[in-house]
Amino acid sequence: MKQIIWFILGIIIASVIFLFDFEQINKVTPYFYGLGILLLIAILVVPESIAPEINGAKSWFRVPGIGSIQPSEYMKIFVIMMLANVTYKHYEIGNADAIKRDFILLLKIAAVSLPPVLLILKQNDFGSALVIVVITLAITFLSGINWRIMLVIFFLIISTVTGLVLTFIYNPDFLLNIFGTYQLNRIYSWLNPFEHAEGIGYQLKQSLLAIGSGMIDGKGLQQSNVYTPEAHSDFIFTIVAEEFGFIGASIVISLYFLIIYRMLGIAMYVRNNLFEFYICIGMVALFTFHTFQNIGMVSGLIPITGIPLLLMSYGGSSVMASMLGLGLVLNVSLKKRDYMFSNDE
Repeated sequence: MKQIIWFILGIIIASVIFLFDFEQINKVTPYFYGLGILLLIAILVVPESIAPEINGAKSWFRVPGIGSIQPSEYMKIFVIMMLANVTYKHYEIGNADAIKRDFILLLKIAAVSLPPVLLILKQNDFGSALVIVVITLAITFLSGINWRIMLVIFFLIISTVTGLVLTFIYNPDFLLNIFGTYQLNRIYSWLNPFEHAEGIGYQLKQSLLAIGSGMIDGKGLQQSNVYTPEAHSDFIFTIVAEEFGFIGASIVISLYFLIIYRMLGIAMYVRNNLFEFYICIGMVALFTFHTFQNIGMVSGLIPITGIPLLLMSYGGSSVMASMLGLGLVLNVSLKKRDYMFSNDE
């Protein structure tokens, strides 16, 4: 019932978005971004009676009568809007020196994305911080910055990832200064879940057993019998695979692909309207990464990061934030569509 109520509220939020054009949305974007930053700061300083620590992360406000609110979920959408805002305004102003212009744009993008990433990492929510990094990279790579600068950024990313992998292999204790025991345990449990079956690998082991037991056509609705922790939230895809098998899981993946494909089509259609274009690209990155990461982690392909499966995992903040983002994309599609017999040139 709670999930139904959150979806209804999400539909209302998406509907309200249709009342505004993108000139108005562009103007209010910095205020939403600022509100998101204030909430991320507040969650770190308020007492645990208001923002309790859950599963090692302090990421939720406890609101009596409502439940929990997770600001980082809304912050993902606010970051998309703000990155679209600064990129659009940067090219609107223009600059004769292309290289200087590109470096200034990179600094603006970093100034938008770094504060929420650092604040979310401080909450010990590595997954949400990683989502914002991926969104930022997607918008940056499509922002028109000189390919030589982008090549350097790409090289730095590859070097950093390679360095972290080598450090994990040869000196894992050093990574405790960066990630902490909780994140490292997730990597150990991913590498060999059955070796840690009764401890840190228990969740992944149960997920793999549940997915495998579903086989081709599944056990049937509400017939799952393999216990998986957090099956209603981050591991909801495990239940889909167990109850509906490979066929049901494939249908769900296909539906996500369809959503992403349609958003990408809308983005290409409005590519000359930069603010709307970057909002669509940010939402494509958000849905693509959430889907790939969530399904990958429950099936053992990549480490567990606690990222929900959008529109399916239990949680009001995730549902309403997703609907807010989809409302923006649908608004782009509606406002920028050409109609037969239109007077617009």
